[in-house]
Amino acid sequence: MNNGYVKSPDAALRFALFGDPVAQSLSPLMHSAAYAKMGLAATYTAYRVKDAADVVRQVRERDIRGASITIPFKETVMALLDEVDENAAAIGAVNTIGNRDGRLVGYNTDGPGLARDLEDWIGIRGRTFVVLGAGGAARAALFTLIEQGGTAVVVNRTAERARALAGSLGCRWALPGQIGRLEADCLINTTPLGMFPDTDLTPLGEEFLVHFPRVMDMIYNPVRTRLLREAEAAGCAVRSGVGMFVHQGAEQIRLWTGREPPREWMRAKVMEKLGGCSGD
Repeated sequence: MNNGYVKSPDAALRFALFGDPVAQSLSPLMHSAAYAKMGLAATYTAYRVKDAADVVRQVRERDIRGASITIPFKETVMALLDEVDENAAAIGAVNTIGNRDGRLVGYNTDGPGLARDLEDWIGIRGRTFVVLGAGGAARAALFTLIEQGGTAVVVNRTAERARALAGSLGCRWALPGQIGRLEADCLINTTPLGMFPDTDLTPLGEEFLVHFPRVMDMIYNPVRTRLLREAEAAGCAVRSGVGMFVHQGAEQIRLWTGREPPREWMRAKVMEKLGGCSGD
């Protein structure tokens, strides 16, 4: 299948990750493993860049057919693209760029990745979620939870950002100090606090964790973040970010190639690198 992103079955394809930082990312490992399994001649390289304009410049100059976008460019890169997918526009963040013969199109696969992983765990419809953070990942999470029939509350340390995000999506918001008064089926961390190498950090004091029967951390490296370790000690069921990471990456590959990627193989390769403990 040629969807405009893949020029020919025999062409060597260039894919990439752009962000700051990127050294800790396992996207190159996961994507490369998937392409090899699929029999595609393709490369996937991580680039640390200074701003969103640099992302777009490098995609064009290097003829990169598909790009993954991570912190902190998911929101700022949108205005520089030729087109933004309807869902990504509604979310207000892009984590994927497709290079369609020189026309750059933005997508968001974080939402579908989260939805698929939550459906494997607890489901979304009729559930209430507290979402920590107000960045691009939080936007994708909140939009997806609401769209899939859940109820969401955004919690962020900056009231202005929390209020603005909640207002744009039609949900409630709160400050971290108010979290003890919230009731929800699941707490989801979308912030980078606790991500390798700063594994001693956590976005929430352990005294608040007893209010939530389930806790999910979108961070996948390490699998057992401090948040998840403390949540488990508090009696919560926990979920790592590995499943979401695999599914959002798989959705990127499907968009770029028109083919269904080997999701279980991708997960196995990620878990092999992380030490084999899923955290789910």
